[in-house]
Amino acid sequence: MGSWMLIVVGLAALIAGAELVLRAGTRLAARLGVSPLVIGLTVVSIGTSAPELAVGVDAVWVGAGDLAVGNIAGTNLVNLLLILGLSALLRPLTLHGQILRFDLPMMALAAISLLLMTLDRTLSRTDGVLLVAIALIYTAVILRVSRRELASVRAEYEAEYAPPPRPSPKGKLVDIVLLVAGIAVVVLGAHGLVGGSVDLAQQLGVSDALIGLTIVSIGTSAPELVTTLVATVRNDRDVAVGNLIGSSVYNIAFILGVTTLTAPGGITVSEQLVQVDLPLMTAAVLLCIPVFLSGRRVHRFEGGLFVVLYLGYLLWLLTTRT
Repeated sequence: MGSWMLIVVGLAALIAGAELVLRAGTRLAARLGVSPLVIGLTVVSIGTSAPELAVGVDAVWVGAGDLAVGNIAGTNLVNLLLILGLSALLRPLTLHGQILRFDLPMMALAAISLLLMTLDRTLSRTDGVLLVAIALIYTAVILRVSRRELASVRAEYEAEYAPPPRPSPKGKLVDIVLLVAGIAVVVLGAHGLVGGSVDLAQQLGVSDALIGLTIVSIGTSAPELVTTLVATVRNDRDVAVGNLIGSSVYNIAFILGVTTLTAPGGITVSEQLVQVDLPLMTAAVLLCIPVFLSGRRVHRFEGGLFVVLYLGYLLWLLTTRT
């Protein structure tokens, strides 16, 4: 099977598997009594990041660490500039409570921590432990703070992730089977995608990082794109922004942390990623702070600016690194 075919089939399997993981995981959590707000802020954010985790682990095991790191940097740029921008263009996004008080600072902390960790061009097991610790702290505080969230925000999540009307043991078993099946499909899809991406990079004479920053990151962001745009159209704007910010934090802290822990000898990070792409990802995170805090809204103009910035970055990548 050719490189492009492997990439296309791998991406299709990743997206299908991630959707299965997301649906089965949210239903199972609801059946087990987890509140819709917590499901939206944790289960969905982690579920939509499943492709990045599978790609990262597979990449480091075949010696393509730059593909794993490039995928995280590229995916977060897609999340914060392209998807957030498109959502704001559809409908201006109003921001509330927890996103401004906690999620936004945690996203900045995770991005800055990663940037500092990679200054020596390596991600060690110690770095992986610290990143996972950030993810665990983030999750613990979310669970605590969510109890005090605004009633209007709770209503959005309850409408989006309400439990099934008649929970049953059989339903739980079906969800578990579907969850396991979804994970298996994600793993197989990631293997195909990574294999095809590494082959394509060699054929084109470009770096693994470039493939991770473009084809892989855009493809693995499909779950976030669908989840966010659907929530925006439904006017569930807290759900839309919460999913994006949560996924961006988990991508850096949990996904890259676990990926680093599974990498034999850690991950060597290329000079271009350290000097250009990771600083740009951090800049995009920091750009969100004044935009989010100015009137607690992301207006259409700001959304359009975000989309233009991402397209400019993508064009620059394709013209300078190919």
